[in-house]
Amino acid sequence: MAKVSDFIDAPPAAWTGRHDGAGEEHLRWHERVRLLGEDSQNDAADVTVLGFASDEGVERNQGRRGAAEGPAAIRSALGSLSLLAPVASIDLADAGDVTVTDDRLEEGQERLGQAVAAVIDSGSLPIVLGGGHEIAFGTYRGVARSARRSAPGQGSENKPAKFGVLNLDAHFDLRSAPRATSGTGFRQLLELEEEQGSEVSYAVVGISEAANTQTLFDTAEKYRVKYLLDTDCGVTRRAEVLDFVQSFLAENDLIYLTVDLDVLPAATAPGVSAPAARGVHLEIIEAVCDLVAASPKLAAADIAELNPAFDLDGRTAKTAARLAHRIATHHFERKIHD
Repeated sequence: MAKVSDFIDAPPAAWTGRHDGAGEEHLRWHERVRLLGEDSQNDAADVTVLGFASDEGVERNQGRRGAAEGPAAIRSALGSLSLLAPVASIDLADAGDVTVTDDRLEEGQERLGQAVAAVIDSGSLPIVLGGGHEIAFGTYRGVARSARRSAPGQGSENKPAKFGVLNLDAHFDLRSAPRATSGTGFRQLLELEEEQGSEVSYAVVGISEAANTQTLFDTAEKYRVKYLLDTDCGVTRRAEVLDFVQSFLAENDLIYLTVDLDVLPAATAPGVSAPAARGVHLEIIEAVCDLVAASPKLAAADIAELNPAFDLDGRTAKTAARLAHRIATHHFERKIHD
């Protein structure tokens, strides 16, 4: 079996954070994370953090450079977050970063896919930290080539698992372009599945009508994309949003969750390539992440588009870290209660 370290460009660095004393009553992420490398004897953590240091896709999509620094900023914000009982026993690992240099985005996406597949096949949940939303095609490739994708689906010994991709995003990212960008990833994966004679379900929470052209809405209709507009995701409509997500979970056997931080209001997430004038309140995004993380169907998650160069007081990095923390801890809580 391949090891995740086989596909990593930058090995993990030591984590740092606040220290209040010895004992699990003081435990924080930086004190629990173990670093994976070529000499690691056990890659099978409960949750494995990976970085995708890339903003090549953002630049190709006419966005602002800087997202390649996102993984380091999220790790820094995660380091001091507390691990309370009963999740204090969670086994956390950091595998390091896949980095994109010299316009080699497609190569980086391939390595990320191989790394994500290795993590999944080790029995761990990968949480990939971006990086631009070109991360999506790489993470998808990892889930698609993992053993979980080829396993039989519910109630069937002959048919493979039904695969669903849930995107929390203001944009469909269904653009057509000569090369991969941060705005093409979901069209790429839908077209690839079509070419292979397989199928993936794609759903989006938080679509902005002002940020997607008619062509993108037409493409979404062509591929039978299910979506909720940002105007349908207010805090008074929380139950409707969760019903939408729960239905999507019920329809699929295997889920990949991807969070583009520009789904959030600009006041909450200013440090992104395309800050949202409206966005979806953090309370709703957290509730969706909690619901999906608590499902045994979740195979991988990623968080994209943090651009520290445009962040204010680390606000976006702290929000990204909070979401990663909730995905990891809710996933682990489900495991220990099963």
